[in-house]
Amino acid sequence: MKENLFTFDIEASSGNARAGRFHTLHGDIITPIFAPVGTQAAMKGSITPAQLEKIGANLVLSNTYHLHLRPGEELVAEMGGLHQFMQWNGPILTDSGGFQVYSLAKMRKIDEEGVTFRSYVDGSVKRFTPETSIAIQENLGADIIMAFDECAEPYNHDYSKAAMKRTHRWAWRCKEAQKREDQALFGIVQGGIFPDLREESAKAITELDTPGIAIGGLSVGETKEEMNTVLDQVNQILPIEKPRYLMGVGSPEDLVNGILRGVDIFDCVLPTRLARHKAAMTMRGQINLQNAKYRNDPRPIDEECRCYTCQHFSRAYLRHLFVAKETLGGTLVSIHNLYTLLELVRRCRKAIVEGNFENFSHQFLENYKVRGKA
Repeated sequence: MKENLFTFDIEASSGNARAGRFHTLHGDIITPIFAPVGTQAAMKGSITPAQLEKIGANLVLSNTYHLHLRPGEELVAEMGGLHQFMQWNGPILTDSGGFQVYSLAKMRKIDEEGVTFRSYVDGSVKRFTPETSIAIQENLGADIIMAFDECAEPYNHDYSKAAMKRTHRWAWRCKEAQKREDQALFGIVQGGIFPDLREESAKAITELDTPGIAIGGLSVGETKEEMNTVLDQVNQILPIEKPRYLMGVGSPEDLVNGILRGVDIFDCVLPTRLARHKAAMTMRGQINLQNAKYRNDPRPIDEECRCYTCQHFSRAYLRHLFVAKETLGGTLVSIHNLYTLLELVRRCRKAIVEGNFENFSHQFLENYKVRGKA
């Protein structure tokens, strides 16, 4: 085992924003970083690992819940683990399955020991506990694994408190269950939008002393202002020397606002999901490529973008692909959207290193519109 495994080096800071380097066996994670999501060990939009590498992805995420159901973690382990199975040589993060328990609420029952649910694949009854979640993730072999948590609806204080307390108990069980030393376990802060619960959770998860800490239960229905308030509060409590991972958040403005408040790692399905719905991200906002005004538009999605899509294809061609229901349209826009977020965090890192991130973030947010006129 390397002596420096799972250490986090902060190389520069600008206000609360940090530029760092988190060491893993499969390479350093250069932060701030956005992790593209390959839920079932494959990137949506038919993006290949080689394409991900070319656009500068440094970390990818796969899903414990879905891979347990299909093809099964034992098969993945037999095939050499996720890195070999999906042919990605860089760092991989797996979530615990906790969010899927929340999002598939009609199919589950929670008790103190764990969660019982029905498989969406074949209807069979399955059981997740903190111990089984860790065992599955150890078979999958990711570099970063997550403690099993309960993600609650953000506005119910009583239930948020109960779910938070359960999350803390489960986190300790996850730590006790972990056998592999080459995987970094991250605890997860919960507590809805409530300051008293978030403070309690941040302190409790800090005491767990895991190599990194995630902030969960956000981007699940609360407002942007409420999310940013939680981040302001939590990141004043969490230890400076450990990476902070904001789970499931990935719009451009959310990345910048998160980095401004001290977040280091992000993931989200948004860039490929938007691409499937014919929407492209730019540094100024989203554009809907199905719009008739792009029928004969010779420009690329973003004239300043250096991605493969923007260097070779026009808005008119991309619109044609969508109208013709050609899957290439989703692939090309997925490449662009992922590149846009990766390029954004690269620019954020550069601004942090240069010591002017506050000015950079202010200008970016001032110019960015959710539905811009790009």
